[in-house]
Amino acid sequence: MNNVIEVLIENVEKVIVGKRSVIELILVALLSDGHVLIEDVPGVGKTQIVATLARSVNGIFNRVQFTPDLMPSDIMGFSMFNPATREFEYRKGAAMCNFLLADEINRTSPKTQSSLLEIMEENQVTVDGKTYQLPKPFMVLATQNPVESFGTYPLPEAQMDRFFLKLSIGYPGKNEEKLILDRFGSENPLNKLKPVTNTDELLELQNQVKEVKVEDCIKEYIVNIVEATRNSQHVVLGGSPRASLNLYRASKAWAFIRGREYVIPDDIQAMAVPVLAHRIIMNSGAKMKSITAENVVNEAIMKVKVPTF
Repeated sequence: MNNVIEVLIENVEKVIVGKRSVIELILVALLSDGHVLIEDVPGVGKTQIVATLARSVNGIFNRVQFTPDLMPSDIMGFSMFNPATREFEYRKGAAMCNFLLADEINRTSPKTQSSLLEIMEENQVTVDGKTYQLPKPFMVLATQNPVESFGTYPLPEAQMDRFFLKLSIGYPGKNEEKLILDRFGSENPLNKLKPVTNTDELLELQNQVKEVKVEDCIKEYIVNIVEATRNSQHVVLGGSPRASLNLYRASKAWAFIRGREYVIPDDIQAMAVPVLAHRIIMNSGAKMKSITAENVVNEAIMKVKVPTF
């Protein structure tokens, strides 16, 4: 494993207990310049894990509680008239940061949700015809509660497809939960956490990930898996070309984290579910049989022939 990545993970684990696989997946998205949707119940550490990562890389962290009255200008910023200069000046919105936590994204209106589309795709905001670039690196981590549906606005397919991957943190084990009580009993360890790297070094790691080699047979393997999700009898909509591209990028980041300069089929298999499942729309028959998108992805992995070198 890359030394910087190992040190970064260990630093995050000083606050976050027993969730190494989740930390690694978030780093996969970060190294791939992607965004993450975290779907889980309240109280499992969604906000904490994002704040810890931002502190570890000395990045700017903004958290926005998405409520029905939240306006797009709260995210993107707005223009304000300055009487002294007699000109309109741009006032930064919450998106002007390195890590934007969109908490309970499905509780705000579709209009505000859509304001994230340009931000997530173009890494920029446009206000009154003027475009402003966001800091680099930039990452949106959105959360939603899968249990409560009252008063929510489900994310449209176009918005879901823009999330690089989707994950759940899950409840800790008994021993891990006891360790949480010991660690957080008196004060939050995040308050004393020190950065172990910086955003410039993170950008350099992103460039190194781009250099990871992918053979043609691996590329064909990716395309075949995504195509298999489209041909499944259980789906209305399978993985898009963006899904193929994101699986390609995720496999390179996963290989990099594992200390390799090349991608192997195991990397594709490891990344397939978190990258593809949230993009697949199941038909009514599959829902009645409790067949999930994860089942479809795993079935595609089983059916598609693994390439040999």
